[in-house]
Amino acid sequence: MFTGLVAAVGRITHLEPLAETQQGGVRLTIDAGELDLNDVRLGDSIAVQGACMTVIALQAGGFQVDVSRESLNLTTGLDRVGEVNLEKSLRVGDQIGGHLVSGHVDGMGEVLRFEAVGESRELVIRVPEHLARFLAYKGSITVNGISLTVNRVTDVVGGCDISINIIPHTQSVTTLRNVAAGDRVNLEVDTIARYVERMLSVSPSV
Repeated sequence: MFTGLVAAVGRITHLEPLAETQQGGVRLTIDAGELDLNDVRLGDSIAVQGACMTVIALQAGGFQVDVSRESLNLTTGLDRVGEVNLEKSLRVGDQIGGHLVSGHVDGMGEVLRFEAVGESRELVIRVPEHLARFLAYKGSITVNGISLTVNRVTDVVGGCDISINIIPHTQSVTTLRNVAAGDRVNLEVDTIARYVERMLSVSPSV
């Protein structure tokens, strides 16, 4: 589990195709930036751009993870060299400052606008239909591994558009500083919303 509070911005520096038996997956070498790796061990989980990954090797100032073809198909930002948001998994006693995040990306959204509004910026994302029912005003959503609050939901054909306020601090310490209209972003809906939707969809036994 994670909190959606990005601990550091790292960088994918190298991609190596895995053996054919891995069906098109890749091994990523990641420069961890300012992420403290002193307590990280092989097999630990680190969220990379919102996707939970298992550390398979540690290097000076970085680590490696294997990404399956399925994960590559369901996410964005893991198939090329570039900056990525990083967060180590929760440990007992850690502060939960965002919301509970599993690191299982539910789908991708498209950035429609990312415009200045005063000192902040308004991020508007088109959310696909299969995720739209989990979004609500003032609810939580994870975008590229960042815990954010939904300020507005507008239903549209094929999904919904959500508006999120991005403060200057969040822009400066995450990969959102690189986002532009037309980009795709990784989305994970709130786990509680998933359970509520499931409970309401199942008719009680008679």
